[in-house]
Amino acid sequence: MLPAGTPDGLGQDDELLGTTLPYTVMVYFADTPDALYQIEQWYSTFRALDKTHPVVIVLKDSRTARAVRARAKLPVIVVAHYTTIDDLLSRSPVKLALYVNHNPENFSNLRFGQLIHVSLMHGDSDKTVTVSNQTKAYDFSFVAGQAAVDRMAAYATLYDASSRCIPVGRPQVDEQLQRRSELQATIQRGERQTVLYAPTWEGAQVTAAYGSVASHGVEIVRRILDTTDYRVVYRPHPLTGVRDAAYGDADAQVRDAIAEAAEREPDVGHRVDVGVDVAESFAIADLLVCDVSGVAMDWLPSGKPMLMTRPAEPSARVARTPLTELVPAITTGDVDAAVESFREHIEHDPLRSARKELTDYYLGDLTPGASTRRFVEACTRLVALRDQEMARIASHEGVVL
Repeated sequence: MLPAGTPDGLGQDDELLGTTLPYTVMVYFADTPDALYQIEQWYSTFRALDKTHPVVIVLKDSRTARAVRARAKLPVIVVAHYTTIDDLLSRSPVKLALYVNHNPENFSNLRFGQLIHVSLMHGDSDKTVTVSNQTKAYDFSFVAGQAAVDRMAAYATLYDASSRCIPVGRPQVDEQLQRRSELQATIQRGERQTVLYAPTWEGAQVTAAYGSVASHGVEIVRRILDTTDYRVVYRPHPLTGVRDAAYGDADAQVRDAIAEAAEREPDVGHRVDVGVDVAESFAIADLLVCDVSGVAMDWLPSGKPMLMTRPAEPSARVARTPLTELVPAITTGDVDAAVESFREHIEHDPLRSARKELTDYYLGDLTPGASTRRFVEACTRLVALRDQEMARIASHEGVVL
């Protein structure tokens, strides 16, 4: 019985001490299974990188390890103690460390100066976490596009975003676009149009409380279900309700309402997408309703309309960016009007050309495979930079590290 978010500490330390990690890149992920969604989206990209630079995934939780080993198809080790990592890295050729979140446990690995440390995160968005002061701890940040560089330059203090943020695109969107294309050919749409409601979670603090399930969600879904024009697909965030019980209660109400509607009208296709590939949710949808989150960025290449909720929490910080300024906002007081506007957005999509212009700004080159290539090339450059830096340090100290 462990507090939520606490690694179980069941590592392989005894068998790892005195050994070597024959890898160039380590992915450091200290989280429990609740946060698996953050690393899972990177598996195929890590496998592509592994073809050029061998990759190992380093974890602190044996439960997480079981899940990662089952799907990642990459070497995985579990290290419970800091001294074990210190021992391993003292004799191993690891040069690059990658991180998919800002877990405080990352700092136990950030100590090692013989590595170049890169923040990847698990999606690009206009959330405050993307301009967190924690970003400064890493040598570089891989970001999706120029929008992320500009966002960091505008909202971070004492940070040279142009030199420390490296745009690589979104390799995940490469996969989503291919999968969506395959799926769309098989979809039976029927007479109703599909609204995808894909909210984020409540956030770890009030300034990042972008989630709408408790404030907007129940009313949005019920209002959609009351019409005969749409089917609703609800895609909840995996962490919904982990911090605030009100979100868990609202999530249950939304699921119950959809289940009841699906039972009444089984042929309509109302559903809850949990454990479903995001490309499948995107492929069937004609319109997205989301919060300030990475879902909005990944939706852009679809070319289809979206609306974005305005956080009900007064302390939530919403950056003024091209996307938040362009996409229609749904406040808690105008849900009815927003639902009434769905037809106009789906049939006429007045903002289509403006959104298209933003796609390159936020995501870069969407040519199939381009993002993955840029990711691997960026890692290759940083591996070379690391070697240069170690040679420079050795020349000062007269010692090869």
